[in-house]
Amino acid sequence: MRRILILQGHPDTAAPHLLHALADHYRRGAEQAGHEVRTLTIAEHDFPLLKSQLAWTEEPMPEALEPARDAIAWCEHLVLCFPLWLGDMPALVKGFLEQVMRPHFAFEYVDGNPLGRKGLKGRSARVVVTMGMPAAIYRHVYRAHSVKSLERNILGFVGFAPVRETLIGSVERLDEGDCRKWFKRLETLGRKAQ
Repeated sequence: MRRILILQGHPDTAAPHLLHALADHYRRGAEQAGHEVRTLTIAEHDFPLLKSQLAWTEEPMPEALEPARDAIAWCEHLVLCFPLWLGDMPALVKGFLEQVMRPHFAFEYVDGNPLGRKGLKGRSARVVVTMGMPAAIYRHVYRAHSVKSLERNILGFVGFAPVRETLIGSVERLDEGDCRKWFKRLETLGRKAQ
């Protein structure tokens, strides 16, 4: 059994969205299989955006994000869910990752090694992204550039491996049957902690 953290990155908490239902189904499958699951909604945390490298390396992380950092340290598998906005993760998600993925937690500087030491090794991750465009267009025409950057330059850099993705496109055109298929897939992934 694994410890799983679901990071809900949809910035809109005023109404339920497809992404919330997908995360709920992942959680359901994981819990049915006996995994321990925690969920953290990024939009429920108040934190400032970083405005300098000095703030990132020298200033303390906001107290409000300490439980989030502790949950990331606790987990063995991370599920990060967000909608694709302007071809990338919402600014709220990026700002959150900048705040919590700091030196001396997510990685360590090492003299003579430009890659440093990964602070979150031994954890795997899944990125679940919803979008208006067809997922095949995003994957093959745009080469899933922002998701690949997240996987390589953030999650991979700090030690998450493997990092898998679930891209769900044309969300405005999904009917009830399509949604049920995606819910079933997410439940299966949750049972497998993948």
